[in-house]
Amino acid sequence: MTIRTRFAPSPTGYLHIGGARTALFSWLFARKHGGQFVLRIEDTDLERSTPESVNAILEGMTWLGLEYDEGPFYQTHRFDRYKEVIQQLMDEGHAYRCDCSKERLDQMREQQKANKEKPRYDGCCRNKKEGEVRVDEPHVIRFRNPIDGQIVINDLIRGKVVIQNTELDDLIIQRTDNSPTYNLTVVVDDLDMQITHVIRGDDHLNNTPRQINILKAMGAEAPTYAHVPMILGEDGARLSKRHGATGVMSYRDMGYLPESLLNYLVRLGWSHGDQEIFSLDEMIELFDIEKVNKAASTFNSDKLLWLNQHYIKNDTAERVAHLLSVHMGELGIDPAEWPALADVVEAQRERAQTLKDLAEICVFFYQDFEEYDEKVASKQLKQPAAAPLKLTKERLTSLDDWNQQAIHDIVHGVAEELELKMGKVGMPLRIAMTGGQPSPSIDTIIYLLGKERAMRRIEKALDFIASHDAE
Repeated sequence: MTIRTRFAPSPTGYLHIGGARTALFSWLFARKHGGQFVLRIEDTDLERSTPESVNAILEGMTWLGLEYDEGPFYQTHRFDRYKEVIQQLMDEGHAYRCDCSKERLDQMREQQKANKEKPRYDGCCRNKKEGEVRVDEPHVIRFRNPIDGQIVINDLIRGKVVIQNTELDDLIIQRTDNSPTYNLTVVVDDLDMQITHVIRGDDHLNNTPRQINILKAMGAEAPTYAHVPMILGEDGARLSKRHGATGVMSYRDMGYLPESLLNYLVRLGWSHGDQEIFSLDEMIELFDIEKVNKAASTFNSDKLLWLNQHYIKNDTAERVAHLLSVHMGELGIDPAEWPALADVVEAQRERAQTLKDLAEICVFFYQDFEEYDEKVASKQLKQPAAAPLKLTKERLTSLDDWNQQAIHDIVHGVAEELELKMGKVGMPLRIAMTGGQPSPSIDTIIYLLGKERAMRRIEKALDFIASHDAE
């Protein structure tokens, strides 16, 4: 049997963290077993589904690198197929027309609540004869749920789950506007797309017995299910907008690497010993859906930030530079300019937790700053700093071969020549070059800035010293 999984989001918003984890688990399961991963857009909610949300989902999947083998398929393109199945269920006695008014249904539910009963359809139209419900009058079509027996779900995460048919009512499978409902479309799609394993959030668990009954009525076998527990915020409530960013692309915008988010998501509810860092290949090799915890997981922002910093430090400088270029562009910097962004990344990445932070501390390599950090400038850019700055500028100006070792030798030579400790030369130079930003070694800074920019900044520092001495 070829394993086939699917990710089937509703395009009513962004790709949220819970959905991304479900997509990842489904993707890993398919990849581990040499199967296929299908993307399906469940857009039958015509009022709430938008093209912008579809694009947000596709963009999120692409950014995470969760490539799908088939799709995206759209449910709105399959209405004829759903209509055909609904008619088949009607013809075979598995579905019926219901013209109960909204007023009657509301009154029925209120009475049930008053009697402390579970609100459910009472089957009023279940045994009406053909023609008693007029086709040309507003009505819905309901699935005729079995009234005895039970449904057994052998869930890969939760184990054996048994639901009595008496707990289920006759759900609507076609609305009054003739559009199919979720529980009908998902069944038909999973059947037609030959989905073998459905991995989804446990908020769908109450739908599963209903969907299995529809499949049985169609003479089909149900796929294997795995219901993934929800993700909680750090306050113990279900993760939502009030906990901060819950959309995948928000994390991209905040400067997270896709690798760090994937690594974090795979560990939300699953583990492999004490291992914290997983490459994508390791995830595929080691992931086991049956080892996913039954309990809900708690989202920890600090842990995600730690992972992100790990990837910034340990990924290739070229890879980090590629992802960083977007953030540099937002700051008005062309990442194609000198110095090479990968070299700047190598110099600065130990000092940042996010790409956004990294971009901000890399700006001075490309743009001249307006002002110095007042606190450090008042301490370092004073009259005693003028002599080492002037001599350093003189030596660097005459340097024909602009390389880091030569710059290193010049700076140290100035300290020896003026009989100063390195700090008396290096610190004023550092402030002159960076304005007070977090930065690497002084020879690295000067080399990456380039000769023209470095000379300009020393001259600016000397002017600052002269102007403040004159005050």
